Amino acid sequence: MNLTSSITKIKGIGDKTAQTLEKLNISTVEDVLFHFPRNYFRYPEAITIEEITTLQESRLAIRAVVKKSPASRNGRNMNITTLTIGEAPKKLELVWFRSPYIKNQIEPGKEYVFFGKMVVKNKRWVMEQPVIYAPEKYEEIAGMLQPVYALTAGITNNLLIKTIKTVLNDIDLISDYIPADTRKRYGLCEYNYALKQIHFPDTMENLIEARRCLVFHEFFIFIMGIQYQKEKKAKDPNGFSFVKDSFIEDCIQQLPYPLTNAQKKALKDIQNDMDSPFVMQRLVQGDVGSGKTIVAFLAMARCAHSGYQSAIMAPTEVLARQHYETYTKLCQDFNLDFPVVLLTGSMKVKEKREAYAKLEACPNALVVGTHALIQEKAVYSNLALVITDEQHRFGVKQRDTFAEKGQVPHILVMSATPIPRTLAIIIYGDMDISVIDEVPAKRLPIKNCVVDIGYRPKAYDFIVNQVNEGHQAYVICPLVEDTENMEGKNATDYSKELAEILPSHVLVGLLHGKMKNDKKNEVMEAFARNEIQVLVSTTVVEVGVNVPNATVMMIENADHFGLAQLHQLRGRVGRGDTQSYCIMINTSNAKTAKKRLEILNKSNDGFFIASEDLKLRGPGDFFGIRQSGDLAFDIGDIYQDATELQDAAESVKEILETDPELIKEQHATLRRQLQRFVDEQIRNMTL
Repeated sequence: MNLTSSITKIKGIGDKTAQTLEKLNISTVEDVLFHFPRNYFRYPEAITIEEITTLQESRLAIRAVVKKSPASRNGRNMNITTLTIGEAPKKLELVWFRSPYIKNQIEPGKEYVFFGKMVVKNKRWVMEQPVIYAPEKYEEIAGMLQPVYALTAGITNNLLIKTIKTVLNDIDLISDYIPADTRKRYGLCEYNYALKQIHFPDTMENLIEARRCLVFHEFFIFIMGIQYQKEKKAKDPNGFSFVKDSFIEDCIQQLPYPLTNAQKKALKDIQNDMDSPFVMQRLVQGDVGSGKTIVAFLAMARCAHSGYQSAIMAPTEVLARQHYETYTKLCQDFNLDFPVVLLTGSMKVKEKREAYAKLEACPNALVVGTHALIQEKAVYSNLALVITDEQHRFGVKQRDTFAEKGQVPHILVMSATPIPRTLAIIIYGDMDISVIDEVPAKRLPIKNCVVDIGYRPKAYDFIVNQVNEGHQAYVICPLVEDTENMEGKNATDYSKELAEILPSHVLVGLLHGKMKNDKKNEVMEAFARNEIQVLVSTTVVEVGVNVPNATVMMIENADHFGLAQLHQLRGRVGRGDTQSYCIMINTSNAKTAKKRLEILNKSNDGFFIASEDLKLRGPGDFFGIRQSGDLAFDIGDIYQDATELQDAAESVKEILETDPELIKEQHATLRRQLQRFVDEQIRNMTL
């Protein structure tokens, strides 16, 4: 068994389980090994019922002497086993479903530890499906860090723990591709040790050390991939000649609103690049709501005015269709006789055929689409500009794919992720950077509030009032469904609860990342048409959704999210001219959580928020920020791990300065890993 072996080679993984694991993007032994924990759980110290001090729902380990055997009865469609421990007024009812064998596991007079989630039902303490331990067995695991993995239906946390332990025991050592002197200089632990400790840490200190090592590796190979290809690739000459007249200024004059100075500066940067001797490679960073779309349109319109084609590639079909409708309307408003062409993967064969025909027949088309734009059948006759929206890793290989269809086009990447400039320079090493850091004057600042769970009924009333005024709302949950060892509201159950709580005329929809693309598109389009008034969703909506009619963003368990992600979510509202609101439900009693959320409460500036969030973070704060789009690394975080990102960039620079072709013997393993990285980028691009 090696890293590329199928997961069916792992003991205990059959074909059926393998098919289910593919939903987690796990198909090889390597995928299993690099399916890192999403969090860690520490078994609490066992206490007696008398020591329970709060009625708040929580996972507890209760130590008790059982006085009588459990009772078993047949309920509706299932067997129910119950056992009551403790004395009034502190009694706890233990409940097991479809587990009649529990009766034979518990002997009256013996002491046990019952571990599970304690909830309050009808003023009674209840623990459902508790795990039973002998006291001495529980002592062995109490205080230990246990990994908690992302799951899907049919896959349990225990199955993944067992599978990963099997792989770690059976797999040969993995070669460390970072040179030994680099590891020593930056104080990195050994790679195989890090892999074992990230899954099953002996101590918190070992976990921090292991994570730092793996983060460094991830950043290192990513930056090396960018820089190595940049060094090998000379600047491409500009093969296009654009008309230099007042066309763009005339279009700007027709807008119903003035451009901000930041928009004008970005547009000027783009025009200068397009007129320069070399092909443009520019990143435009603009906070949510800063007006990047109109800048992109004007750049594409300039291409059409000069007789060239341009294309914008969106991450989702919903956003691609929104761009198509926006660009079509803008052409009409400006009286521009430019064809706008839509091309997405889900279009019918006839529709695609018509789109392909337009690509060849219309030399000045504005083309809007998804990754279908770089499929083999998409043939461009005159492509001069490619814009990617939120596709952060679109790079040299994708550009080459377009270049094979004609001349090398200008490349413009639009990003709403508020990355501090120093980090952006590292990540986008082969690009010039423009920043749109102003919000259009017509946009009203979003009104924010951070509240506790007691505010929920008022929040529901407020949402209903907004719906009655013709508006819509998002409700965000951290989980898709109830997950083992993970606290927090889940979208699946919450959507059902809301449908019962809210009035019948308020239609509630559900959206999450595990849905098939067709279903996701169907739900989002229904929400965009106001056929759904309240959309309960996971963070799948944080990128690429534009519904100006949505005025409320309610985020459950806001303390579970990083501030950068919360800011992205908040950016889904406030996209029209109507006052919008963001309600953040804080379920944590921790002072740090309150302090972090207050930063978001007081500011709508994404760059300020990202900077402040970074200041509050420490090396043990593992899972606070997750980026959106393709910039989300497997384990690294560009804010939290800014030091490792800087160190990795410096080490890459040092290596390439001394060995630009990586031909030295000590770089042989690095060279092979780099080729794997590049191949993986190409494979992901074609999916």
